[in-house]
Amino acid sequence: MDNISTRFKQYQHAIEESNIVSKTDIKGIITFVNDEFCKICGYTKDELIGKNHNIVRHPDVPSKNFKLLWGTILDKKVYKGIAKNMTKDGKTVYLNTTISPILNSKGEIEEFVAIRHDVTQIIELNERLMQKEAELVNLNENLEFLVREKTAELRKLNENLKDIVTSEIAKNEEKTKMLLVQSRLASMGEMIANIAHQWRQPLNELSLTLFKIKKDASLNQNIDIPYEKSKKIIQSMSNTIEDFRGFFSDSKDPELFCVADAITNSLVMVKGTLKKEKINLVVENELKDEIFGFQSQLMQVIINLLNNAKDALIERQIDDRQVVLQTKKDSKNFIIIVKDNAGGIDSKIIDKIFEPYFTTKHSLQGTGIGLYMSKLIIDKFKGSIKVTNVEKGAQFTIELPLGGSR
Repeated sequence: MDNISTRFKQYQHAIEESNIVSKTDIKGIITFVNDEFCKICGYTKDELIGKNHNIVRHPDVPSKNFKLLWGTILDKKVYKGIAKNMTKDGKTVYLNTTISPILNSKGEIEEFVAIRHDVTQIIELNERLMQKEAELVNLNENLEFLVREKTAELRKLNENLKDIVTSEIAKNEEKTKMLLVQSRLASMGEMIANIAHQWRQPLNELSLTLFKIKKDASLNQNIDIPYEKSKKIIQSMSNTIEDFRGFFSDSKDPELFCVADAITNSLVMVKGTLKKEKINLVVENELKDEIFGFQSQLMQVIINLLNNAKDALIERQIDDRQVVLQTKKDSKNFIIIVKDNAGGIDSKIIDKIFEPYFTTKHSLQGTGIGLYMSKLIIDKFKGSIKVTNVEKGAQFTIELPLGGSR
Protein backbone atom coordinates (compact mmCIF):
# COMPACT_ATOMS: atom_id res chain seq x y z
CA MET A 1 0.00 0.00 0.00
CA ASP A 2 2.86 2.35 0.89
CA ASN A 3 4.47 1.57 -2.46
CA ILE A 4 1.24 2.47 -4.29
CA SER A 5 0.96 5.69 -2.31
CA THR A 6 4.57 6.59 -3.10
CA ARG A 7 4.06 5.94 -6.80
CA PHE A 8 0.87 7.99 -6.82
CA LYS A 9 2.72 10.92 -5.29
CA GLN A 10 5.48 10.57 -7.89
CA TYR A 11 2.92 10.56 -10.73
CA GLN A 12 1.19 13.57 -9.19
CA HIS A 13 4.51 15.41 -8.89
CA ALA A 14 5.43 14.60 -12.52
CA ILE A 15 2.08 15.92 -13.78
CA GLU A 16 2.31 19.11 -11.73
CA GLU A 17 5.89 19.78 -12.83
CA SER A 18 5.09 19.53 -16.56
CA ASN A 19 1.59 21.02 -16.64
CA ILE A 20 -0.40 24.02 -15.40
CA VAL A 21 -2.78 22.58 -12.79
CA SER A 22 -5.63 24.01 -10.72
CA LYS A 23 -8.62 22.75 -8.73
CA THR A 24 -11.94 24.46 -8.05
CA ASP A 25 -15.03 23.60 -6.06
CA ILE A 26 -18.43 23.21 -7.70
CA LYS A 27 -18.99 26.98 -7.47
CA GLY A 28 -15.82 27.79 -9.39
CA ILE A 29 -13.79 28.90 -6.36
CA ILE A 30 -10.09 28.07 -6.66
CA THR A 31 -8.94 25.56 -4.04
CA PHE A 32 -5.51 24.62 -5.42
CA VAL A 33 -2.93 25.89 -7.94
CA ASN A 34 0.55 24.55 -8.68
CA ASP A 35 3.70 26.62 -9.21
CA GLU A 36 3.32 26.52 -13.02
CA PHE A 37 -0.13 28.12 -12.71
CA CYS A 38 1.31 30.95 -10.62
CA LYS A 39 4.20 31.37 -13.04
CA ILE A 40 1.98 31.69 -16.13
CA CYS A 41 -0.56 34.11 -14.61
CA GLY A 42 1.72 36.18 -12.35
CA TYR A 43 -0.37 35.79 -9.18
CA THR A 44 0.76 34.17 -5.94
CA LYS A 45 -1.05 31.20 -4.44
CA ASP A 46 -2.39 33.44 -1.66
CA GLU A 47 -3.85 35.80 -4.27
CA LEU A 48 -5.56 32.91 -6.09
CA ILE A 49 -6.83 30.49 -3.44
CA GLY A 50 -10.41 31.32 -2.49
CA LYS A 51 -10.96 33.47 -5.59
CA ASN A 52 -13.19 32.80 -8.58
CA HIS A 53 -11.47 31.82 -11.84
CA ASN A 54 -12.68 35.15 -13.23
CA ILE A 55 -9.49 36.61 -11.72
CA VAL A 56 -7.61 35.38 -14.82
CA ARG A 57 -10.50 35.74 -17.28
CA HIS A 58 -9.71 37.85 -20.35
CA PRO A 59 -12.29 40.64 -20.89
CA ASP A 60 -12.52 39.84 -24.61
CA VAL A 61 -13.92 36.34 -24.01
CA PRO A 62 -17.74 36.28 -24.49
CA SER A 63 -19.92 34.96 -21.68
CA LYS A 64 -21.40 32.28 -23.96
CA ASN A 65 -18.02 30.50 -23.86
CA PHE A 66 -18.30 30.11 -20.10
CA LYS A 67 -21.92 28.95 -20.35
CA LEU A 68 -20.77 26.20 -22.69
CA LEU A 69 -17.89 25.28 -20.36
CA TRP A 70 -20.06 25.08 -17.24
CA GLY A 71 -22.82 23.28 -19.09
CA THR A 72 -20.32 20.60 -20.11
CA ILE A 73 -18.60 19.98 -16.76
CA LEU A 74 -21.80 20.20 -14.68
CA ASP A 75 -23.12 17.47 -16.98
CA LYS A 76 -20.19 15.37 -15.67
CA LYS A 77 -18.38 15.54 -19.01
CA VAL A 78 -14.79 16.52 -19.79
CA TYR A 79 -14.33 19.98 -21.36
CA LYS A 80 -11.51 20.63 -23.84
CA GLY A 81 -10.68 23.92 -25.53
CA ILE A 82 -8.27 26.85 -25.96
CA ALA A 83 -8.73 29.40 -23.15
CA LYS A 84 -7.73 33.06 -23.55
CA ASN A 85 -6.58 34.40 -20.16
CA MET A 86 -5.04 37.63 -18.83
CA THR A 87 -2.02 37.70 -16.51
CA LYS A 88 -1.66 39.95 -13.51
CA ASP A 89 0.39 42.46 -15.53
CA GLY A 90 -2.20 42.57 -18.34
CA LYS A 91 -0.58 40.22 -20.84
CA THR A 92 -2.65 37.80 -22.92
CA VAL A 93 -1.92 34.07 -22.75
CA TYR A 94 -3.55 31.14 -24.55
CA LEU A 95 -3.88 27.80 -22.75
CA ASN A 96 -4.86 24.44 -24.19
CA THR A 97 -7.27 23.42 -21.40
CA THR A 98 -8.80 20.15 -20.20
CA ILE A 99 -11.27 20.30 -17.25
CA SER A 100 -12.43 17.05 -15.63
CA PRO A 101 -15.18 16.68 -13.00
CA ILE A 102 -14.16 14.59 -9.95
CA LEU A 103 -17.03 12.45 -8.62
CA ASN A 104 -17.54 10.88 -5.19
CA SER A 105 -18.77 7.34 -4.53
CA LYS A 106 -22.36 8.50 -5.03
CA GLY A 107 -21.61 9.87 -8.48
CA GLU A 108 -21.88 13.47 -7.30
CA ILE A 109 -19.43 16.17 -8.38
CA GLU A 110 -17.02 17.09 -5.59
CA GLU A 111 -14.57 19.31 -7.48
CA PHE A 112 -13.06 20.10 -10.87
CA VAL A 113 -9.44 19.54 -11.94
CA ALA A 114 -8.03 21.61 -14.82
CA ILE A 115 -4.81 20.74 -16.68
CA ARG A 116 -3.43 23.27 -19.15
CA HIS A 117 -0.56 23.75 -21.60
CA ASP A 118 0.75 27.12 -22.79
CA VAL A 119 0.15 27.52 -26.57
CA THR A 120 0.58 31.31 -26.68
CA GLN A 121 3.54 31.18 -29.07
CA ILE A 122 1.67 29.03 -31.59
CA ILE A 123 -1.40 31.31 -31.54
CA GLU A 124 0.76 34.44 -31.92
CA LEU A 125 2.75 32.85 -34.76
CA ASN A 126 -0.50 32.08 -36.53
CA GLU A 127 -1.66 35.69 -36.09
CA ARG A 128 1.63 36.92 -37.57
CA LEU A 129 1.14 34.51 -40.45
CA MET A 130 -2.25 36.02 -41.20
CA GLN A 131 -0.72 39.51 -41.05
CA LYS A 132 1.89 38.50 -43.64
CA GLU A 133 -0.88 37.17 -45.84
CA ALA A 134 -2.69 40.50 -45.65
CA GLU A 135 0.50 42.33 -46.66
CA LEU A 136 0.84 40.06 -49.68
CA VAL A 137 -2.72 40.86 -50.82
CA ASN A 138 -1.74 44.54 -51.14
CA LEU A 139 1.53 43.94 -53.01
CA ASN A 140 0.41 45.59 -56.26
CA GLU A 141 -2.93 47.34 -56.80
CA ASN A 142 -2.32 47.56 -60.57
CA LEU A 143 -2.44 43.75 -60.83
CA GLU A 144 -5.49 43.17 -58.64
CA PHE A 145 -6.76 40.08 -60.45
CA LEU A 146 -3.42 38.26 -60.37
CA VAL A 147 -2.77 39.09 -56.73
CA ARG A 148 -6.29 37.98 -55.76
CA GLU A 149 -5.82 34.63 -57.52
CA LYS A 150 -2.43 33.89 -55.94
CA THR A 151 -3.52 35.13 -52.53
CA ALA A 152 -6.43 32.67 -52.62
CA GLU A 153 -3.89 29.88 -53.04
CA LEU A 154 -1.92 31.19 -50.07
CA ARG A 155 -5.08 31.38 -47.98
CA LYS A 156 -5.85 27.77 -48.80
CA LEU A 157 -2.29 26.89 -47.83
CA ASN A 158 -2.74 28.81 -44.58
CA GLU A 159 -5.93 26.87 -43.80
CA ASN A 160 -4.06 23.60 -44.35
CA LEU A 161 -1.44 24.71 -41.85
CA LYS A 162 -4.12 25.69 -39.32
CA ASP A 163 -5.62 22.21 -39.69
CA ILE A 164 -2.22 20.67 -39.06
CA VAL A 165 -1.73 22.72 -35.89
CA THR A 166 -5.22 21.93 -34.59
CA SER A 167 -4.83 18.23 -35.35
CA GLU A 168 -1.44 18.02 -33.64
CA ILE A 169 -2.70 19.76 -30.47
CA ALA A 170 -5.78 17.54 -30.24
CA LYS A 171 -3.90 14.34 -31.05
CA ASN A 172 -0.83 14.71 -28.89
CA GLU A 173 0.43 17.32 -26.45
CA GLU A 174 3.96 15.98 -26.31
CA LYS A 175 6.44 18.82 -26.50
CA THR A 176 8.47 17.50 -29.42
CA LYS A 177 5.44 17.42 -31.73
CA MET A 178 4.39 20.88 -30.58
CA LEU A 179 7.90 22.14 -31.37
CA LEU A 180 7.74 20.64 -34.85
CA VAL A 181 4.55 22.53 -35.65
CA GLN A 182 5.93 25.72 -34.12
CA SER A 183 9.11 25.48 -36.19
CA ARG A 184 7.06 24.93 -39.37
CA LEU A 185 4.83 27.92 -38.71
CA ALA A 186 7.73 30.17 -37.77
CA SER A 187 9.33 29.58 -41.17
CA MET A 188 6.11 30.54 -42.99
CA GLY A 189 6.58 34.25 -42.34
CA GLU A 190 10.00 34.18 -43.96
CA MET A 191 8.65 32.12 -46.85
CA ILE A 192 5.98 34.75 -47.59
CA ALA A 193 8.62 37.49 -47.33
CA ASN A 194 10.64 35.57 -49.93
CA ILE A 195 7.64 35.44 -52.25
CA ALA A 196 7.21 39.19 -51.91
CA HIS A 197 10.91 39.73 -52.59
CA GLN A 198 10.88 37.50 -55.68
CA TRP A 199 7.68 39.07 -57.01
CA ARG A 200 8.71 42.72 -56.64
CA GLN A 201 10.92 42.93 -59.75
CA PRO A 202 8.64 40.94 -62.14
CA LEU A 203 5.62 42.95 -60.98
CA ASN A 204 7.37 46.21 -61.84
CA GLU A 205 8.56 44.78 -65.15
CA LEU A 206 5.05 43.53 -65.95
CA SER A 207 3.55 46.94 -65.20
CA LEU A 208 5.97 48.59 -67.64
CA THR A 209 5.27 45.94 -70.30
CA LEU A 210 1.51 46.36 -69.98
CA PHE A 211 1.95 50.13 -70.32
CA LYS A 212 3.97 49.54 -73.51
CA ILE A 213 1.25 47.23 -74.88
CA LYS A 214 -1.35 49.93 -74.24
CA LYS A 215 0.83 52.55 -75.92
CA ASP A 216 1.65 50.36 -78.96
CA ALA A 217 -2.00 49.38 -79.36
CA SER A 218 -3.04 53.04 -79.48
CA LEU A 219 -0.46 53.59 -82.24
CA ASN A 220 -1.61 50.45 -84.14
CA GLN A 221 1.81 48.85 -83.64
CA ASN A 222 2.51 45.11 -83.23
CA ILE A 223 2.00 44.03 -79.59
CA ASP A 224 2.90 40.32 -79.95
CA ILE A 225 6.40 40.65 -78.46
CA PRO A 226 5.44 42.52 -75.26
CA TYR A 227 2.36 40.27 -74.95
CA GLU A 228 4.50 37.10 -74.98
CA LYS A 229 6.92 38.70 -72.53
CA SER A 230 4.04 39.39 -70.14
CA LYS A 231 2.87 35.76 -70.37
CA LYS A 232 6.36 34.52 -69.45
CA ILE A 233 6.55 36.82 -66.43
CA ILE A 234 3.13 35.69 -65.17
CA GLN A 235 4.09 32.02 -65.64
CA SER A 236 7.30 32.59 -63.68
CA MET A 237 5.33 34.14 -60.81
CA SER A 238 2.89 31.22 -60.88
CA ASN A 239 5.82 28.78 -60.67
CA THR A 240 7.06 30.61 -57.58
CA ILE A 241 3.74 29.95 -55.81
CA GLU A 242 3.89 26.25 -56.79
CA ASP A 243 7.44 25.94 -55.37
CA PHE A 244 6.42 27.43 -52.03
CA ARG A 245 3.20 25.43 -51.84
CA GLY A 246 5.13 22.18 -52.31
CA PHE A 247 7.20 22.90 -49.21
CA PHE A 248 4.11 23.01 -46.97
CA SER A 249 2.24 20.04 -48.48
CA ASP A 250 3.52 16.77 -47.04
CA SER A 251 2.57 13.61 -48.87
CA LYS A 252 0.54 11.24 -46.72
CA ASP A 253 3.16 8.49 -46.79
CA PRO A 254 6.96 8.51 -46.99
CA GLU A 255 8.29 7.82 -50.47
CA LEU A 256 11.44 7.63 -52.55
CA PHE A 257 12.55 11.07 -53.72
CA CYS A 258 15.58 12.62 -55.37
CA VAL A 259 17.77 14.51 -52.88
CA ALA A 260 18.93 16.89 -55.60
CA ASP A 261 15.30 17.95 -56.18
CA ALA A 262 14.82 18.61 -52.45
CA ILE A 263 17.96 20.75 -52.40
CA THR A 264 16.92 22.67 -55.52
CA ASN A 265 13.45 23.37 -54.09
CA SER A 266 15.02 24.52 -50.81
CA LEU A 267 17.29 26.96 -52.63
CA VAL A 268 14.28 28.49 -54.41
CA MET A 269 12.90 29.50 -51.01
CA VAL A 270 16.04 31.12 -49.60
CA LYS A 271 17.98 32.43 -52.59
CA GLY A 272 16.12 35.74 -52.50
CA THR A 273 17.16 36.57 -48.93
CA LEU A 274 20.72 35.30 -49.49
CA LYS A 275 21.06 37.55 -52.54
CA LYS A 276 19.60 40.47 -50.61
CA GLU A 277 22.24 40.03 -47.89
CA LYS A 278 25.01 39.81 -50.54
CA ILE A 279 25.86 36.21 -49.66
CA ASN A 280 27.62 34.20 -52.38
CA LEU A 281 26.01 30.74 -52.54
CA VAL A 282 28.18 27.99 -54.07
CA VAL A 283 26.22 24.82 -54.91
CA GLU A 284 27.55 21.41 -56.00
CA ASN A 285 24.39 19.35 -56.48
CA GLU A 286 24.87 16.96 -59.40
CA LEU A 287 24.06 13.57 -57.82
CA LYS A 288 20.63 12.09 -58.63
CA ASP A 289 20.39 9.43 -55.91
CA GLU A 290 17.13 8.76 -54.07
CA ILE A 291 16.31 8.30 -50.38
CA PHE A 292 13.13 7.23 -48.58
CA GLY A 293 11.11 9.64 -46.43
CA PHE A 294 9.34 13.01 -46.59
CA GLN A 295 10.96 15.46 -49.02
CA SER A 296 9.48 18.52 -47.28
CA GLN A 297 11.07 17.52 -43.95
CA LEU A 298 14.54 17.28 -45.51
CA MET A 299 13.89 20.68 -47.14
CA GLN A 300 13.08 22.09 -43.69
CA VAL A 301 16.49 20.93 -42.41
CA ILE A 302 18.38 22.38 -45.39
CA ILE A 303 16.54 25.72 -45.16
CA ASN A 304 17.25 25.89 -41.43
CA LEU A 305 21.00 25.32 -41.96
CA LEU A 306 21.15 27.94 -44.74
CA ASN A 307 19.26 30.48 -42.62
CA ASN A 308 21.56 29.79 -39.65
CA ALA A 309 24.59 30.43 -41.86
CA LYS A 310 23.00 33.63 -43.18
CA ASP A 311 22.26 34.89 -39.64
CA ALA A 312 25.81 34.17 -38.48
CA LEU A 313 27.34 36.02 -41.45
CA ILE A 314 25.11 39.04 -40.84
CA GLU A 315 25.65 39.10 -37.07
CA ARG A 316 29.43 38.90 -37.36
CA GLN A 317 29.50 41.48 -40.18
CA ILE A 318 31.55 39.31 -42.54
CA ASP A 319 32.48 41.27 -45.68
CA ASP A 320 33.13 38.48 -48.21
CA ARG A 321 30.12 36.34 -47.28
CA GLN A 322 29.96 32.80 -48.61
CA VAL A 323 27.90 29.64 -48.04
CA VAL A 324 28.83 26.35 -49.73
CA LEU A 325 26.39 23.45 -50.22
CA GLN A 326 27.92 20.20 -51.48
CA THR A 327 26.64 16.68 -52.07
CA LYS A 328 28.57 13.44 -52.32
CA LYS A 329 28.14 9.78 -51.41
CA ASP A 330 29.97 6.72 -50.20
CA SER A 331 28.99 3.06 -50.44
CA LYS A 332 26.09 3.41 -47.97
CA ASN A 333 25.20 7.06 -47.48
CA PHE A 334 24.20 10.20 -49.34
CA ILE A 335 26.09 13.13 -47.78
CA ILE A 336 25.03 16.80 -47.67
CA ILE A 337 27.53 19.43 -46.48
CA VAL A 338 26.64 23.05 -45.61
CA LYS A 339 29.48 25.32 -44.55
CA ASP A 340 30.06 29.05 -44.17
CA ASN A 341 32.89 31.50 -43.51
CA ALA A 342 31.32 33.15 -40.44
CA GLY A 343 34.15 32.21 -38.07
CA GLY A 344 32.84 28.98 -36.58
CA ILE A 345 31.13 28.06 -33.29
CA ASP A 346 32.62 28.49 -29.83
CA SER A 347 34.26 25.20 -28.80
CA LYS A 348 32.61 25.51 -25.36
CA ILE A 349 29.11 25.15 -26.81
CA ILE A 350 29.55 23.25 -30.08
CA ASP A 351 28.68 19.92 -28.43
CA LYS A 352 25.38 21.32 -27.08
CA ILE A 353 23.80 23.04 -30.06
CA PHE A 354 21.52 20.10 -30.94
CA GLU A 355 20.05 20.00 -27.43
CA PRO A 356 16.44 21.22 -27.01
CA TYR A 357 16.08 24.82 -25.77
CA PHE A 358 19.84 25.33 -25.70
CA THR A 359 20.36 29.08 -26.09
CA THR A 360 23.27 31.49 -26.23
CA LYS A 361 23.44 35.19 -26.92
CA HIS A 362 24.52 34.35 -30.48
CA SER A 363 21.78 34.31 -33.11
CA LEU A 364 23.41 31.28 -34.74
CA GLN A 365 21.49 29.01 -32.38
CA GLY A 366 18.40 31.18 -31.95
CA THR A 367 16.03 29.46 -29.53
CA GLY A 368 17.68 26.08 -30.08
CA ILE A 369 14.46 24.68 -31.55
CA GLY A 370 15.61 24.78 -35.20
CA LEU A 371 18.72 22.63 -34.80
CA TYR A 372 17.02 20.35 -32.28
CA MET A 373 14.14 19.71 -34.70
CA SER A 374 16.62 19.25 -37.57
CA LYS A 375 18.30 16.47 -35.60
CA LEU A 376 14.94 14.80 -34.85
CA ILE A 377 14.04 14.87 -38.55
CA ILE A 378 17.39 13.39 -39.62
CA ASP A 379 17.01 10.70 -36.93
CA LYS A 380 13.66 9.76 -38.53
CA PHE A 381 15.55 9.26 -41.80
CA LYS A 382 17.84 6.82 -39.87
CA GLY A 383 20.65 9.25 -40.64
CA SER A 384 22.99 11.53 -38.70
CA ILE A 385 23.86 15.23 -38.49
CA LYS A 386 27.01 16.67 -36.95
CA VAL A 387 28.84 19.98 -36.81
CA THR A 388 32.55 20.81 -36.89
CA ASN A 389 34.62 23.96 -37.18
CA VAL A 390 36.60 24.22 -40.40
CA GLU A 391 39.17 26.78 -41.56
CA LYS A 392 36.93 29.87 -41.76
CA GLY A 393 33.60 28.82 -40.29
CA ALA A 394 31.22 26.03 -39.31
CA GLN A 395 30.41 22.91 -41.31
CA PHE A 396 27.25 20.81 -40.90
CA THR A 397 27.38 17.28 -42.35
CA ILE A 398 24.24 15.20 -42.94
CA GLU A 399 24.49 11.49 -43.77
CA LEU A 400 21.39 9.70 -45.09
CA PRO A 401 21.15 6.00 -46.01
CA LEU A 402 20.94 5.51 -49.78
CA GLY A 403 17.50 4.25 -50.74
CA GLY A 404 16.36 5.01 -47.19
CA SER A 405 14.84 2.81 -44.51
CA ARG A 406 11.24 1.67 -45.07
